[in-house]
Amino acid sequence: MPARQVMPHQDPKKRVANFNEVALGYSEETALTEASRCLNCKKPLCMQGCPVEVDIPSFIQKIKEGKFDQAIALIKEKNNLPAVCGRVCPQEGQCEKFCILGKKGQSVAIGRLERYVADREIGQAAKASAVAQVKYPDQRIGVVGSGPAGLTCAADLAKMGYPVTIFEVLHATGGVLRYGIPEFRLPKKIVDIEVDYIKGLGVDIKLNVVIGKTLTLDDLREEGYKAFFVGTGAGLPNFLGIEGENLIGVYSANEFLTRTNLMKAYKFPEYDTPLEIGKRVAVVGAGNVAMDSARCALRLGAEEVSIVYRRSREEMPARLEEIENAEEEGVKLSLLTTPLKIIGDKDGFVTGMQCLKNELGEPDDSGRRKPVPIKGSEYILPLDTVVCAIGQGPNPLLLSSLPHLTLNRRGNIVADDNCRTSINDVFAGGDIVTGAATVIEAMGAGKRAARAMDAYLQKQK
Repeated sequence: MPARQVMPHQDPKKRVANFNEVALGYSEETALTEASRCLNCKKPLCMQGCPVEVDIPSFIQKIKEGKFDQAIALIKEKNNLPAVCGRVCPQEGQCEKFCILGKKGQSVAIGRLERYVADREIGQAAKASAVAQVKYPDQRIGVVGSGPAGLTCAADLAKMGYPVTIFEVLHATGGVLRYGIPEFRLPKKIVDIEVDYIKGLGVDIKLNVVIGKTLTLDDLREEGYKAFFVGTGAGLPNFLGIEGENLIGVYSANEFLTRTNLMKAYKFPEYDTPLEIGKRVAVVGAGNVAMDSARCALRLGAEEVSIVYRRSREEMPARLEEIENAEEEGVKLSLLTTPLKIIGDKDGFVTGMQCLKNELGEPDDSGRRKPVPIKGSEYILPLDTVVCAIGQGPNPLLLSSLPHLTLNRRGNIVADDNCRTSINDVFAGGDIVTGAATVIEAMGAGKRAARAMDAYLQKQK
């Protein structure tokens, strides 16, 4: 049995000075070797860890046989964004977690194999499948948001035969795939190609439309729309609630990454969107968004970047791969540390952050050990910029226009396992329901919603 094949990466000393993709992908030889590790289990447990229900053993078998076109076709039967998922899906906690090989060694690199066949198809300039046949021309469906949940729901419904229109508030598609995830993790040309495939299924996309303001769902009902999917994500940033958050040089991770990625601050002055960050940056939080923010800050010219997190390394919610990549690039981890207040000068610019050291106590409701402050351990961390990456909530813009829609105490839409909400013709999924989660979980919700919407519309007929 060969060892799990290593993914080649850009050298850390070089990549920290550019926004080019860090992980470089498998070669054909490497992909074939990795695929040969699959045991073809009679009961493939890996599939139970896939939110979008990909037939993992079958597509890996096609790779073993060198039938790469058939492999990607199998994946696309279930997954409309394979090149995206092959890059950003946390496979180690999902499909690969259940791989039998992982019990005593290293699991099959399922995500890297998915990326390989998806990239191979892209490299061969393969065309999107033919436009899906419209079976129900009078059953128009509106999808609000073009993030991973909305794109998946729209594509699946188009394959079923429904005319689908996506309404996107921004001037470009992709949602968090475009504004949140940096170029070095997910090149935007990949997002464009995946979206073009979905357009090729017959999905119409309308940009710069603010549902709730430009148009309401009632307006769309009058135009003949019969059902709606809301996948507007989690775009409202959370802040620390400490003194000094209004100082110049304090950003939410949402703003920081949107200005970097969507508005291309990293290409200034080619794009007229500069992002001043100074030499010393602290990112508060330890999830994937925090790692993305810290790594962007280095590439934007910061000399010192620290992750400030109130628990230990073992409790960090970011993918291990992202933590390791960040450390390789020079990001420092200030662990067991709680920010107390942000300090500024007389002109209102950030100069530092007062912090407090912690030790770990008993587990809290999240199952992680609770940070307990150490008395007298306060210190000042000199800084020019602070980025708050402690989660996001639902944007209330659309929700405020739907008074009969039931929300939970956090302002998220309440929906059942089939994405049905308190309004009969409105379905919802992804971060707008769960709070900030993963791309693949949002896609799984999009698939469940598409099936539920089909059942609802067929019953209405």
